[in-house]
Amino acid sequence: MDKLAGLPLLPTTIVGSYPQPDWLIDREGLKSRLPPRVRARELWRIPEPWLADAQEAATLMAISDQELAGIDIVGDGEMRRESYSNRLANALEGIDIDIPGVAMDRTGAPNPVPRVAGPIRRRGPIEAQDAAFLKQRSKGWVKITLPGPFTMTQQAQNDHYADDEALAMDYAVAVNEEIKDLFAAGVDIVQLDEPYLQARAEKARHYAVKAIDRALEGVTGLTALHICFGYAHVHHGAAKPSDYDFLTELENSRADIISIEAAQPRLDPAVLKGLPNKRIMYGVIDLNDPTVETPELVADRIREALQYARPEQIIVAPDCGMKYHSREVAFAKLKAMADGAAIVRKELGA
Repeated sequence: MDKLAGLPLLPTTIVGSYPQPDWLIDREGLKSRLPPRVRARELWRIPEPWLADAQEAATLMAISDQELAGIDIVGDGEMRRESYSNRLANALEGIDIDIPGVAMDRTGAPNPVPRVAGPIRRRGPIEAQDAAFLKQRSKGWVKITLPGPFTMTQQAQNDHYADDEALAMDYAVAVNEEIKDLFAAGVDIVQLDEPYLQARAEKARHYAVKAIDRALEGVTGLTALHICFGYAHVHHGAAKPSDYDFLTELENSRADIISIEAAQPRLDPAVLKGLPNKRIMYGVIDLNDPTVETPELVADRIREALQYARPEQIIVAPDCGMKYHSREVAFAKLKAMADGAAIVRKELGA
């Protein structure tokens, strides 16, 4: 638990994405479709020769907003990505980028996905330059996210491997190499996004933890794993369950921090008892509701979690990525989150 030394009790962070500016990406086009699994370059508003510079400018905005809101562990807001997973997933050798495949999204609808036509291998660093940029421009702790090997397997059409477990294990090797480069670039936390652990819980029980542990093999830095019920923007019409189908299995994984969605589904915080040796990144911001929470409501949600977890275990966060909200709403929610954490921190004498 001493790996977070130097941070305040109940530190705050974002999960992954932050709203991208309208001048950078077609936000209405992004909202009108399922999250892209293959590249969707048509969404960018900036022509290619200037796109990288524009993405850096948007990243600086995201960093500044988080620091102004009082966030302790800052992310890059995933400003350079069309979705949390598709940038890395389509940069690997073995993917036929000219002929995509198709897979069922967790909504039950078909979605174009990477088609695995050969052995999955990482050609070289993918996010390391972005990680270095984030660390150099931020004042304190930073975190960067990667799609996890199980979720990438579920978001692909496997036309090469004998079974999905073999595919997941090669994804894990590629992710492992990337993680080590991210820590070498100076980041403090690397987070794996694994929402399909919940969406495909039965399959996950067969090989997901094995693949995750391979992705984290030999990694000495602080690692997190995010599991959720899906973007609120995509799943706003369906009631989310109040408990996870796959969660306590992660107690025995190599991940140091487990990030869970709790606010929108009104999760029973008693589930935290099943993760006694993990830090918990606990979702206290409901992204299905554009109404900005009050700091007092955030404090209440943190107090509920503290009935089942030690204060040293809890990292305060939104439920999930914030990309589908306006910048104004996202910033206000982060500010309320930081202020709510400060209320409870003071109550605890920290």
